[in-house]
Amino acid sequence: MNSAARRIGRTLALVLPVVLVLSGTLAVTRVPWATVTSTDSQMLTASSGRASTKAGPRRPEDALRKRLLVELQQKDPGVALTHLQEATTKRPSLAKFCVPIARALGRAAVAKYGAAHRAQAYSRPVCDTSFASGVADVDIP
Repeated sequence: MNSAARRIGRTLALVLPVVLVLSGTLAVTRVPWATVTSTDSQMLTASSGRASTKAGPRRPEDALRKRLLVELQQKDPGVALTHLQEATTKRPSLAKFCVPIARALGRAAVAKYGAAHRAQAYSRPVCDTSFASGVADVDIP
């Protein structure tokens, strides 16, 4: 009697997870979309070619970093650092991202000017001189 119960338990232990995974997979393969005008539902597949490949920045710090890097390329690092200071003053929640953003600006300034001493000329005490740290991080051949 004891061995029969073990065999049943082992069989269930092997078969039950497979059944649960398959039933869950089959349950989510057909998704009715709210914007569908026909009565049929659309198929959602992993190989769908209509998936978005370019997602924009979703977090505020990513959007700020991207905007400041573009501004650095169009104008100069001083303007970008000023706007970083203003953004962290207006939104204190961005202050914890100030250091990595300022370092990224420092590295981008070296890439733009090709020389650390030219990029360093724009350094100022924003985010505990993280801009200068970013400039120093870059190795120029």
